[in-house]
Amino acid sequence: MRVFLTGATGFIGSHVLPELLARGHEVIGLTRSQAGARQLAEAGAQAHFGTLEDLDSLRAGAARADAIVHTAFDHDFSHFAENCEKDRRVITALGEGWQGTARPLLITSGVGMGSIAPGVPASEDVFDSAHPHPRVASEQAGAALLAQGVNVSVVRLPQVHDTVKQGLITPYVALSRQQGRAAYVGEGGNRWSAAAVGDVARLYVLALERGEAGARYHAVAEEGVPMRSIAEQVGRGLGVPAVSLSPAEAPAYFGWLASFAGLDLTASSVITRRTLGWTPTGPSLLEDLARMDYGAAA
Repeated sequence: MRVFLTGATGFIGSHVLPELLARGHEVIGLTRSQAGARQLAEAGAQAHFGTLEDLDSLRAGAARADAIVHTAFDHDFSHFAENCEKDRRVITALGEGWQGTARPLLITSGVGMGSIAPGVPASEDVFDSAHPHPRVASEQAGAALLAQGVNVSVVRLPQVHDTVKQGLITPYVALSRQQGRAAYVGEGGNRWSAAAVGDVARLYVLALERGEAGARYHAVAEEGVPMRSIAEQVGRGLGVPAVSLSPAEAPAYFGWLASFAGLDLTASSVITRRTLGWTPTGPSLLEDLARMDYGAAA
């Protein structure tokens, strides 16, 4: 297939790209710069110039393709709600004109959208369209396109990691360095699900090739890593203490991260593994954090 890949030079997309090429797909990668175009050409892909703000550029990219894999997202979490609404507009634009075709549109969301109650792992067969989390906008947009006859499916992400980036933990490391301590809330028993970026990239390709319209897939290798364990490993890497904060103290320390710091973000991938035959093999989150060069991360 000729695949239009958004986020093709980003953290996840740059790993999805070689997986697609290895499977014999032709890739058209979205980029905003000449440097990105050169990176794509060196990888063996075509460049399509555009941005998430320029919806016409996205529509033009989609018109060139047999399939779309949408991994791009504006990761300025200090404007998270606004960026989720931007993603709603992007997904809507990508799906325009694809009604009634078999061409797959694979979008991205977060595993929290499959949560039904605190402490219960999020599941692929759960979606609350009235979920208060802002990322619900992405799946609302996908559901609207699905109802119009677009072949939409979703990959939900946990904390995706290697030894350079680890989702929300990347800004947490920077915050811990700035504060001189790696903090967690209460006993730090809340957990975050995780997966190595190489495993996640393989899942995108499996979902593209074998996925079904309306399906949701969880890129989860570890159902839940305790926040205290994360803090202790980050503290060791930075040479700072890991400390407990009360819920009242958390906002002053975490800033915009406070809304995430105490959440229990466990998730299951049982359905995904069964339906797609996905078996993650990469390192654990704590293993990648242990191998990270904290000097380079600064």
